Amino acid sequence: MRLNQIFIISFILFFTSAIISSDQKEFKIDFEKYTLKNGLQVILHLDRSDPITAVAIQYHVGSNREIPGRTGFAHLFEHMMFQESQHVGQDQFFKKIQNAGGTLNGGTWKDGTIYFQVVPNNALEIVLWMEADRMGYLLSTVTQEAFINQQEVVQNEKRQSYDNQPYGHTRYVIDKLLYSKHHPYHWQVIGSLDDLRNATLEDIRDFYTKWYGPNNATLVIAGDFDIIQAKQWVEKYFGEISSSESITDLTPMPVKLTETKRTFHEDNFAQSPELNMVFPTVEQYNKDSYALSLLGELFAFSKKAPLYKVIVEEKKLAPSVMAYQSSGEIAGVFQTRIRTFPTANLTDVEKAIFEAFERFENEGFTDEDLDRVKARTETSFYNGISSVLGKSFQLAQYNEFAGSPDFITQDLKNRIAVTKDDIWNVYEKYIKNKHYVLTSFVPKVKLELVAENSVRFPVEEETIEEQEAANLKLKSVKVDFNVEKIPSSFDRSVQPGFGPEPLLKLPEIWDAQLKNGIKILGIEHNELPLVEFSITLKGGKQLDDLNKVGVANLVSSLMMEGTKNKTPLELQEEIQKLGSRIQMFTLNESITIQANCLSSKLYETLDIIQEILFEPRWDETEFERIKKQTIEGINRSKANPSSIAWSVLNKLVYGKNHILAYETVGTAETVEEITIDDLKNYYDKYFSASVANIAITGNIKRDEAVKLFSSLNAWDNKNVTLPEFQIPSMPEKPSVYFIDIPNAKQSELRIGHIGLAYSDPDFHKATVMNYKLGGSFSGIVNLILREEKGFTYGARTTFTGANLPGVFVGSTSVQSNATFESVQIFYNEFNKYREGVSKEDLEFTRNALVKSNALRFETLGALRGMLNTISSYNLPYDYIKNEEEQIIKMTLDEHKLFAQKYIIPDKMIYLIVGDASTQLEPLKNLGFGDPVLLDREGNIIKQM
Repeated sequence: MRLNQIFIISFILFFTSAIISSDQKEFKIDFEKYTLKNGLQVILHLDRSDPITAVAIQYHVGSNREIPGRTGFAHLFEHMMFQESQHVGQDQFFKKIQNAGGTLNGGTWKDGTIYFQVVPNNALEIVLWMEADRMGYLLSTVTQEAFINQQEVVQNEKRQSYDNQPYGHTRYVIDKLLYSKHHPYHWQVIGSLDDLRNATLEDIRDFYTKWYGPNNATLVIAGDFDIIQAKQWVEKYFGEISSSESITDLTPMPVKLTETKRTFHEDNFAQSPELNMVFPTVEQYNKDSYALSLLGELFAFSKKAPLYKVIVEEKKLAPSVMAYQSSGEIAGVFQTRIRTFPTANLTDVEKAIFEAFERFENEGFTDEDLDRVKARTETSFYNGISSVLGKSFQLAQYNEFAGSPDFITQDLKNRIAVTKDDIWNVYEKYIKNKHYVLTSFVPKVKLELVAENSVRFPVEEETIEEQEAANLKLKSVKVDFNVEKIPSSFDRSVQPGFGPEPLLKLPEIWDAQLKNGIKILGIEHNELPLVEFSITLKGGKQLDDLNKVGVANLVSSLMMEGTKNKTPLELQEEIQKLGSRIQMFTLNESITIQANCLSSKLYETLDIIQEILFEPRWDETEFERIKKQTIEGINRSKANPSSIAWSVLNKLVYGKNHILAYETVGTAETVEEITIDDLKNYYDKYFSASVANIAITGNIKRDEAVKLFSSLNAWDNKNVTLPEFQIPSMPEKPSVYFIDIPNAKQSELRIGHIGLAYSDPDFHKATVMNYKLGGSFSGIVNLILREEKGFTYGARTTFTGANLPGVFVGSTSVQSNATFESVQIFYNEFNKYREGVSKEDLEFTRNALVKSNALRFETLGALRGMLNTISSYNLPYDYIKNEEEQIIKMTLDEHKLFAQKYIIPDKMIYLIVGDASTQLEPLKNLGFGDPVLLDREGNIIKQM
């Protein structure tokens, strides 16, 4: 599932940066571990801070256990595990967990597969019942129809996430070049389309039987639960499941290149060239992997870093740079990635990388540089364990891949023990004068930008005609596959009941007001030595001039680049020394500066923020760099079909004379017109205590927080008037718009009209009404387009909005040959939904939304977000209770009334971004008039 990419990336980033300073008490997560007779390893961790429980099952099998010709199977099987098991019906895994108020998902990567849930603590037994059922009782319910459906879903995931994205084939090319044909990292986790289509039910049986035994898994329960009762449930539901064959762990298989390999690929979607230089290194937990991780940060991740200095500041070849160590179970790489400006020649970029390496060798780095890299990771570490789900991930993965949950402590020690000599040793051992893989990805017909001496790499890309043929072939397969019911010592078809309903206790909110009127809202939260706070100024993009949209965004970007008394580098180093995270950003209606820091560093962190706020540097050089970088980002977004669809939808809904028609960053044309004086004028007019509010949560008491922020009393008040905007009306009839992306493998659909403001009294009720239509995985449009038809990886409907009105929109990305039918399905289901839902559907919505409130207040970010919501919309402190009451009291008639009032398919905009040569003509038969062909910025090309 999509989350797997996000999960594994965040896991790598976290554990390559998680340390704790030497003067701190050794960190340890308390747990109890034991093993069932069938080999299942069980880890229990108590955390009674919130009435919720997380369950994670880590299976020690990923794509590295596949064989050529059957690639993508571990990930495909993950999808099958969500379908049905012997005692849990079709599509009930999501529905039952959502009905309990919980969340769930899974993820597959090269080395493993994980499934997880977070639920109110009264639903733990239900989770264990379901997880055990798919571990031991899946095969008897696997059908050819369900298997074909998930084959189609995964193929669409590949099209959406890889084939239809700029640079989507980068990892594919690198791994093909780096690893030999039979190396387990040679193929991609998603697999090839041919292999996905050729997978059989027999493969399902063999894969499940071999890899999904309890002796190849770790079960973690973390959160608020009764240990004795949990052990009884684990034994009851998992104890009688038979072990699979004994599994031998893979041993490290590091790669050694005998030559440098140089290839290029013409990318159908890319707007700018990209160069990757990849050196083979070592597997995770190898002593050298820690030093390589720090090497990457020293080489690239600061304004002082040689790669940044050479490529971004001096040669101006790219807006940013990356270099990092990525280690798996059996091998690793050190990768440098440069996504350049459009006209940069990748030969020059390659030479610049080596110039940066030479500078690194000649200038080296100081002890202070190394300390700064280590310092900021303590904060990262504590943030990583701020949720029971985060802790369950860590305990499960350390147990499976390092041999013990306790290895978390040793892992931290290993990183902090890295010395300067260690970093120089790995540089000499793996980087200096070593062979590497070099890939050049360039836009179509831009071969002159390819790095010299590179050869074309063949990337298999399907045609739209092949999609249709493949779907017909899949649906023509008829296989008899019968597995007898698997016996159990008790009746597993009886779903366990819920325990006592956990009492929802809203966090206690305190408030205060500074002498200049700034309001402070806070929540004391003492689980970890962390504090998170934000200072928000009303205004944001809505205060921009239409001819210079993007000013507010540039203000927040440039203010982070130094202060009156600190250069950009000095400011960055000061923040890093504290280990704090400070960011400043612009939204439609606000500018926010926020920080996350150790409570011991809170005063120093606020001192820096005040310097940023009140002593801006207005650095001309940084302004020009950020302006150029912003324009480059805008132009790159025109290569992404999903970004194009969202951007143009707003222009169609609001009209081009409305501020909400434009992204916060502006357009390339408006940003080009912006001067540094525009930023100064914005700051002088709109940065005022009169529009500011503060939210703070964490390890700090009210009185201490008020004392902390009293230094802001000197902030002057100004008269800032927020503009009023006319709300656009809906069109009188439906209209179809099409944006051509030649050879697009999928079509992006955005279907909607003007909606409500969050501040509108009907907004929350409309959101409740929408839940069953498309507000979750179990929404109607997702179940039809994904689970029934197999057209997409996911489909949703949603209401957006703040103090200004948002949109109601249905969105999805479907395989190209399903474009017409998918638009029809949206239209038909919208109309059906207006006729009302069943009593059961409304009850499901109530349960899912009310019970899920138990999960809403676990982390500092969630608590701060709640405080910001209260401030932004002037809500009562117990607004959550008010929302609950609206959900509970909603009737079928009220639900129907809101659907008819706020979902009007005959006044919607139907926007399609895809391949016009094959998909445009059929859309004339929708009955909405002839489609209007637009360019990628929403300008009319012609009426068809």
